[in-house]
Amino acid sequence: MNLFGTAGIRGGVEERVTPSLALAVGRAVGAEIRLRSEESSSEPSSEPTVVLARDGRVTGPALAAAMEAGLAAGGVDVRRAGQLPTPALAHASRGRYGVMLTASHNPPTDNGIKLFRDGTEFDRDAERAVEERVADEAAVAPWDEWTEATRTDPLDGYLDDVREYAAGFGAPLDGLRVAVDCGNGMSAPATPTVLRELGADVVTLNGNVDGHFPGRGSKPTPETLADLRAFVADANEGVDDPGRQRPDAEGAGDGDAEGFAFGIGHDGDADRIVIVDADGEVVHEDTVLAVLAERYTRESDAADPVVVTTPNASGRIDERVRAAGGRVERVRLGALHEGIAAVREEANEAGTLGEAGAVGEAGAAGEVGDDTRIVFAAEPWKHIHVAFGGWIDGVASAAVIARLVADEGLDALREPVTERPYRKVSVSCPDDAKESVMDRLETTLPDAFPDAAVDTDHGVRLEFADASWTLVRPSGTEPYVRVYAESDDVDALVAEVEDVVESAVAAA
Repeated sequence: MNLFGTAGIRGGVEERVTPSLALAVGRAVGAEIRLRSEESSSEPSSEPTVVLARDGRVTGPALAAAMEAGLAAGGVDVRRAGQLPTPALAHASRGRYGVMLTASHNPPTDNGIKLFRDGTEFDRDAERAVEERVADEAAVAPWDEWTEATRTDPLDGYLDDVREYAAGFGAPLDGLRVAVDCGNGMSAPATPTVLRELGADVVTLNGNVDGHFPGRGSKPTPETLADLRAFVADANEGVDDPGRQRPDAEGAGDGDAEGFAFGIGHDGDADRIVIVDADGEVVHEDTVLAVLAERYTRESDAADPVVVTTPNASGRIDERVRAAGGRVERVRLGALHEGIAAVREEANEAGTLGEAGAVGEAGAAGEVGDDTRIVFAAEPWKHIHVAFGGWIDGVASAAVIARLVADEGLDALREPVTERPYRKVSVSCPDDAKESVMDRLETTLPDAFPDAAVDTDHGVRLEFADASWTLVRPSGTEPYVRVYAESDDVDALVAEVEDVVESAVAAA
């Protein structure tokens, strides 16, 4: 049985993520974590605790009821948290377990299940263990070990910790005007609140939670954020230094601001973030990643600061991290937590891993020590602030970025980043041919580009001396081989790579 993809279990609620599946997964999770509790002396002697939350989708209450029943029949202590952003649920799972019912940026017809332990998503081994128990129809706990769920409300504590953490970066917001498009998702009770408490003047779009997503599609893209982009651009027309407080009648710098310094767009569960500049243009997701990665690397005092990212992330990240004295490690898409664990394990075996840093330290790195530290982990749109927690967190990103913009301005933050043209294309390839095609490409692509550095850990990635690059990898969900490329002459590079890929598909 193959239930889990790169972002937990996800799919349509009428045929895949049904109440029956939620019940079965709840029962399997309960059985699995009870076994882990019994086998591990580090676990508490009482039944393990699971915090259960959902996003704002219409189908969430029914799935939550089924999941709660499965967990309770599995004999675990269930804490019902209601609607939460996914990062808030992850935060609440520290020292215990968490189940989040969300399909993130998928349409309202979908829903999903994400599992957490101690603030980190389940790894593949843990997911497989749950799959096996679902397939084997895991037995319920003895009748007298069934539990009754209790209510918990962890949102305020999460928001307090985000605010405290972000306060260690940049400068006070002091009336900085920010437009936030919540997309009728779970950022609505989170991001505007945090930014206001940090001192911002926030205007929201689509700021009510509605599982139909009536305002726009739940995936924030340049197209779905058209209203936010126009709103920011129109407000800033003819305004000098938009979004900043202006001198009042007495000349003090605490008058009302005009326009917006920047805009923020979130997805349905607030793990993704998109930044819109003062002209209403979307800032490339890899530029945002590069800005944060460089900042964390520069502020680390480690001898070996590490940023974990994915194969499709831009070479501009490598450039800025190397300039700051760090290095980049890549891991498969959707597995940042596994990449963090792998770097930690490697450093631990070498005796170079630092100790865990404290939440709220100004500019803290992921570990505190003299050698290897994981300072940041991210893939496009999704960031893990390692010192804050091991989960993807769009709300924390919004707060940290706002403080950096208040200090330096968005243009100044972007200025050091070289933004080359980027393209992604898809080449048709039958699913059953993908393995042989990729095997062939491991030879034919390096042969076609003999001057490139080659990495075959996650597809075939070629890097060139001028910092351009290309990645070829099979799609995990569709009958395609994906080609990603970034270059000053990206069309020519893509055309050459496509020819090689098409030849490999034809020969399969």
